[in-house]
Amino acid sequence: MLGKYLKETRTTTLFILMVGAFVVMSVFLPGKFLTLSNFQSMSSQIPEFGLLAIAIMLAMLTGGIDLSVISIANLAGVGAALILTGSLFPQLGGGYGEILVIIVAILFALVISLLCGLVNGFLIAYIEAPAILATLGTMSIFSGIAIVITRGYGITGFPESFLFIGNGTIFSIPMPLIIFIFCVLIMALILNKTSFGFNLYMLGSNPIASRFSGINNRGILVRTYMLSGFYAGLASIIMISRVNSIRPGYGSAYLLQAILVCVLGGVDPSGGYGNISGLVIGIIMLQILQSGFNILAFSPFSKNVIWGLMLILVMVLNFYSSSFSKRPKKLKIQ
Repeated sequence: MLGKYLKETRTTTLFILMVGAFVVMSVFLPGKFLTLSNFQSMSSQIPEFGLLAIAIMLAMLTGGIDLSVISIANLAGVGAALILTGSLFPQLGGGYGEILVIIVAILFALVISLLCGLVNGFLIAYIEAPAILATLGTMSIFSGIAIVITRGYGITGFPESFLFIGNGTIFSIPMPLIIFIFCVLIMALILNKTSFGFNLYMLGSNPIASRFSGINNRGILVRTYMLSGFYAGLASIIMISRVNSIRPGYGSAYLLQAILVCVLGGVDPSGGYGNISGLVIGIIMLQILQSGFNILAFSPFSKNVIWGLMLILVMVLNFYSSSFSKRPKKLKIQ
C-alpha cells in the first residue's frame, strides 16, 4: 500500500524536492544563485540537456535504453557544421542565401539523427539485440564516424543567423528555451493523446500482451528509437549554435545526468511507466543542483560521484517502493 501511494504521488514528491532544492540554494547562496545571469545560464543549458533526457526517456518507456544519444547528437552536429561552413555542398553558399543554407543544414542533421535511430531500432526490434548492447555498439560507431570526418578537430565559424537559435531571445525569453517548451508539449501530446503513445506504454508494460492485442511491437520499437534519435538531433542543433562550434565528444557528461533525470523523474527502467511532467521537474531540479555545485566550484569528478550516488540511491528507493506495492495484503481473521 505504501509503495502504491509513493508511485502515485511521485511527481508531487519530486516537485516538493525541487522547490526545497531551490529554497536551500537561495538561502545559502543568495548573492550568487539568485542572479539574472545565473538564471540565464540555467535556461540556456536546460534545453539541450532536456532534449537528450527526453530521447533516453522514450527508449526507457519500452523497457530498453539508448546510450548512443550523445554520439547521435555529435554526428548530426558534424553533418550540419559541414554544410554551414561550406565544406559539404559548397554550391549552396553562392546565390541561394544564408537562410537556405541554414535550413538545409538543420534538415541534414535531423535526417542523420533519424537514420541513426533507425539503425538502433532495427538492431533491437529485428536482430533482437539487447538495447543496452546495441546502443553501446552504435555509440562507438557513430562517435568513431564523427571523429574520422573531423579528424578529431573542431569545426567553427557558422553563419551569424544560425547562432540566433542557441543565443537569441524572443521577448527576453531565450530561443533554446522556447524550442524546448514546444518540444515538451509535442511529446506530451504524442504520449498522452495518440495511439502511438498508448502502444508505447503497452509495449513497455507487457510485450507479450501487447503482441497478442494486435500491436506491431517491432514497428513501435523502430519508430520509438527513430524519435529518440530525432530529439538527439534537435539537441545537437541547439548545442552547436550556442557554442558556435562542434567537436566529437561534446556533451559526453550529459549521458549520466540524462539517465539520472529519467529515473529521478519517475520513468521505470523496466518500461511502461513515466510521464513528461515528472521528467521536466527532474530536469529543473538537477539544473538547480548543477548551478549550485558550479557556484561552489565543485570539480567535474566530484559532480560525477554525486550524480552516480544519486542514481543508485533513487534506484534503491524505487526498488523498495516496488517491493512494498507488490507485497500481498494480510487477511484479518475476525
